[in-house]
Amino acid sequence: MPARPRELTPDRSARHLFGAKMRAYRERAVMSLEALSDVVNVSRSHLSRIETAEVMPPPSLPAALDAAFGTDGIFEELYRLASKEIHPDQFRRLMELEARATVIEEYASQIVPGLVQTEDYIRAQFMLSNPKAAPAEIEELVTARLTRQALLRDATGPDHWIVIDEAALRRGFGGTAVMRAQLARLAELTLTPTTVLQVLPFEHGGHALVGGSLMLLTMAGGVQVAYEESISTGSLLEDLALVAERHRAYDLLRACALSPNDSAAFIRSVMEALPT
Repeated sequence: MPARPRELTPDRSARHLFGAKMRAYRERAVMSLEALSDVVNVSRSHLSRIETAEVMPPPSLPAALDAAFGTDGIFEELYRLASKEIHPDQFRRLMELEARATVIEEYASQIVPGLVQTEDYIRAQFMLSNPKAAPAEIEELVTARLTRQALLRDATGPDHWIVIDEAALRRGFGGTAVMRAQLARLAELTLTPTTVLQVLPFEHGGHALVGGSLMLLTMAGGVQVAYEESISTGSLLEDLALVAERHRAYDLLRACALSPNDSAAFIRSVMEALPT
């Protein structure tokens, strides 16, 4: 018995409506995903994820769908709306994608990335950013972040590549003991079977990603998304052109960063400079 198609939610966002309309017109034409794949030159698996709003449609698809179904620009109009909207519950969506990623690439400018923070560093960061929060609330946030880190300890977890700015190494959270332990954790991760960590020193100067943080997620099948974060906001990017632009900026950055061995030595030198 074939699997029952996943229920769609067209009222949730323009992207969900795009997927629902695509399925409706496909079924009206009595066309399978395989048959549509041949017409629009997009893989069956990718079309399936577009119908369920798991991924953004590629830029070439809307016009191809309008031509295939004779819909007079409907899909191009929906795509313009979907490409400009902020994904609903985007942080929850990011966590879902993070858990499914085969490769996670990050740039951190001011703070050690959450996936590799020590427990004490996490606690110190949340106490500074939420000074009025009750202790129980802080501990709940700490537990949530530690739980999120579990995906990196899984044998089937993603490969993880980090470029970390020198500023994040020198900006202390929680005092000397907390920072020494955090730096030791980072030094251990510079080159392992699943992690690469590189330091971008101040001497490199400016670059395209300065001022924020970036996470690039690659899923099985090659689908890629990007997540940018500033002080209090984050943006999930799924447009192929925008993701490719961020990926190029990241590739240039890690090409200019220190090698893993030199990064480990640099981190140890920062540790040695901490007051005793």
